[in-house]
Amino acid sequence: MTNNVKFKITDLDFYYSDFHALKNINMEIEEKLVTAFIGPSGCGKSTFLKTLNRMQDLVPGTRVDGKIELDGQDIYQKNYDVNLLRKKVGMVFQQPNPFPKSIYDNIAYGPRTHGIKDSKELDRIVEESLRGAAIWDEVKDKLDRRATDISGGQQQRICIARAIANQPEVLLMDEPTSALDPISTNKIEELVHELKDKYTIIIVTHNMQQAARISDKTAFFLTGDVVEFNDTEAIFSTPQDQRTNDYISGRFG
Repeated sequence: MTNNVKFKITDLDFYYSDFHALKNINMEIEEKLVTAFIGPSGCGKSTFLKTLNRMQDLVPGTRVDGKIELDGQDIYQKNYDVNLLRKKVGMVFQQPNPFPKSIYDNIAYGPRTHGIKDSKELDRIVEESLRGAAIWDEVKDKLDRRATDISGGQQQRICIARAIANQPEVLLMDEPTSALDPISTNKIEELVHELKDKYTIIIVTHNMQQAARISDKTAFFLTGDVVEFNDTEAIFSTPQDQRTNDYISGRFG
């Protein structure tokens, strides 16, 4: 069965001032799959991730050439609603970054900013989102506790719950387990596996074993280029490019 294309990237170049950070990227990302970006530090994978919800707009002196289409619409067109884009494309960062508010208010924040005021509706969204992030049972009796006072692994799942409270279609994850211990990492990986039934998930990881465990497709980045993009199993068992083979076998990076 072929999945529908969620993102279509065509001839994408990205610049930080004079630095050419991404070079002529062409890729189709299918919906309701997990797509992993791997490669050594500084190879462009996080930069590329952030172009997909225009987070890079916040960095002065950047420039984008080419096209990124989400559901057939070019997200870099002048009249494209960036607020709507970031509602559709949620993001989870490397370091857990809950707001210094209660767990409840962290999850309710997005829905409130989008106009939901009814307390019963907010209660429902908070519970559903925390259940969706597999943390409801751990926090249901302490929703008024500050989200910054719980463990790092729990904070990261709160951040995932906060992202899905906005009912996005896509979840971007920028090395979401790199600051976590192995048990918390395992919980997040299990969660990613469950969430892909509902969301298109794109994850940057420096951990190749993680990419092999949780992703359906993998792109290998090197100095701003996508060297190879294929089914994860093919990337790790029969890479087509020698540079991919050298990287996954530990010869560099």
